[in-house]
Amino acid sequence: MSNEDGKEDRIETGMKTRRLVLGDAWVDAANARRTEFDSDFQDYITGMAWNDVWSRPGLTKRERSMITIALLAGLGQWDEVAMHTRATLNTGASRDDLREVMFHVAVYAGVPAANHAIKVMKQVFAEIDAKV
Repeated sequence: MSNEDGKEDRIETGMKTRRLVLGDAWVDAANARRTEFDSDFQDYITGMAWNDVWSRPGLTKRERSMITIALLAGLGQWDEVAMHTRATLNTGASRDDLREVMFHVAVYAGVPAANHAIKVMKQVFAEIDAKV
């Protein structure tokens, strides 16, 4: 490799996947907010999450999207639930898929977590529908 431990390659591949899933506008806005303080952290999550995990061949982007939303809902990460709900437009996960995922969240992470995630998703869907 032409760079230290392939770091630049991991970040480049991760960024392509991140753009594919979240969309150029979202990633461009996130990059515009990047500062010296979080620059290394942004490289870390781009390489680790978007390259090492999201770019693996074992699951489809749709499947990864549904798993991610379930985990984020279970953890109460509402901003991330909203972001990844928007990303389903790019991953192929449908609203019906997410409805089913919320049943799993309710059983395994609790009804309050699923209920709040559904509230967040409905807000996102309303924003998406308003733009159509």
